Amino acid sequence: MSQLADERLLRFSDAGLAAVLQRCRKGVEKEALRVTRDGSLATTGHPLALGSALTNRYVTTDFSEAQLEFVTPAFTSTWETLQFLCDIHQFVYQHVGDELLWSASMPCLIEGDEAIPVARYGESNVGKMKSVYRLGLGHRYGRKMQTISGVHFNFSLPEEFWDHYQELEKDTSGCQEFRSSSYFGLLRNIRRMGWLVLFLFGNSPAVCKCFADGTPTGLEEFDKGTFFLPYATSLRMSDLGYKNSAQAALDISLNNIDAYVKTLLKAVTTPNPDYQKIGVQVDGEYRQISASILQVENEYYGLIRPKRVTRSGEMPSRALKRRGVEYVELRALDVSLADPTGISQNQMRFIEAFLIYCLIEDSPQLDSREIAETESNQLLVARQGREPGLTLGRHAKQPLLTDWADEICAHLVGICDLLDEGSGSTSYRDALELQREAIRDPGRTPSAGILAEMKQSGESFFTIAQRISEQHREYFLSLGKGDSARLEFLATEAAASIGRQKDIEAGDRLSFEAYLQNYFGQADELV
Repeated sequence: MSQLADERLLRFSDAGLAAVLQRCRKGVEKEALRVTRDGSLATTGHPLALGSALTNRYVTTDFSEAQLEFVTPAFTSTWETLQFLCDIHQFVYQHVGDELLWSASMPCLIEGDEAIPVARYGESNVGKMKSVYRLGLGHRYGRKMQTISGVHFNFSLPEEFWDHYQELEKDTSGCQEFRSSSYFGLLRNIRRMGWLVLFLFGNSPAVCKCFADGTPTGLEEFDKGTFFLPYATSLRMSDLGYKNSAQAALDISLNNIDAYVKTLLKAVTTPNPDYQKIGVQVDGEYRQISASILQVENEYYGLIRPKRVTRSGEMPSRALKRRGVEYVELRALDVSLADPTGISQNQMRFIEAFLIYCLIEDSPQLDSREIAETESNQLLVARQGREPGLTLGRHAKQPLLTDWADEICAHLVGICDLLDEGSGSTSYRDALELQREAIRDPGRTPSAGILAEMKQSGESFFTIAQRISEQHREYFLSLGKGDSARLEFLATEAAASIGRQKDIEAGDRLSFEAYLQNYFGQADELV
């Protein structure tokens, strides 16, 4: 690893950019299953009081009708982000009756795919597309896998940063080109070093047996209801979860925005024989929106994505190609069992510093050898990241995981100091030191903590997750009225979202078939 990041950071400090870096924007998307008090997946529909899952900006659904997704705006303060997320939870708990929000990434009691209701988004073309896409995911990967929940961290640097950064770099390319190129450097470095997020924040070292069909390869039995691995960090991000074999052959390039769009759209437009066997329309009913390797770009599972807010009916790749990268979405975070909202300020602060580091560190293009190395590292850390003496692949060398993690954290010290500068606190340095302690003693990681609790209490993973879910429910209900203005704001949004959905449905003029044809026709401009 080069010293380029430290040199750039010194230039930032000399240029007085601390206040600029402190205005980075952070948002969170958090998924949670609605479950009954016995821990079974809820069969009730999306509560009407939460508004339209299609158009509510803050409360929607993911794969299942019973899988809520909470979306915060992007704030410059981690506290504001966390408070908004807390308010959403409080608002939701006021409207889900006796149900719980499942506190873990790995699912609750699920009898089988048939017991998992796919999310519904109304009768508009865009709503039908979202539902049919999810039906396709179920046919391709199984519905149970789609009920795995996570936390996504959305991050962007402030507008004024880019002018300063480009000037300091003496870069003469266009502003949009420079910004996108820099963000893609960040993406490549996350691919190289994102295993650190799994090691530090993975919280799924065990899984209910009801989630697995038979005995998954390599897993051990903890008790009659639980599979686990003794040194696992995030089975969610392993080959048991999102890192599945169905997408193993995908080669989505992160070397630049053009290559990314080209390789992603190739997957969206190339038929897959197995998916052709499923069929797109069978007996007049849609099973998926296409038989391509990917139905849409978002089907690609990765640690991190480049993002640009899309316009109505616009393909994400088209938005990226036309207007460049706006922010990045880190998708590698498990739901934190220890935190009622699923994430903490200390996590957000560490990740913010880590993402800045990945942006300013040297980031050469990835070749096939290094890509294979990064894939192997991610799987290794997900399944056995806390194993003493574990080594990873790094340019054909085999450093200790802990040595490489220490090296990364050493580069974060100066970044955290800049983020703390003038605040009167050391909150970013403190967040970093907490993670350095976990590197020195992996027993302090969340994944180690949940296994230790299971062993000490004799409880299954399911029992602990259910108990913690009950505790979180009591916590949010105990807050009483909380911020009444924010809760009223969320209620107003929910009501308005129902009206917006009706307007969209009333405004449709195309058949669903024509809508899909127009949507995918955008790819012809880009391929």
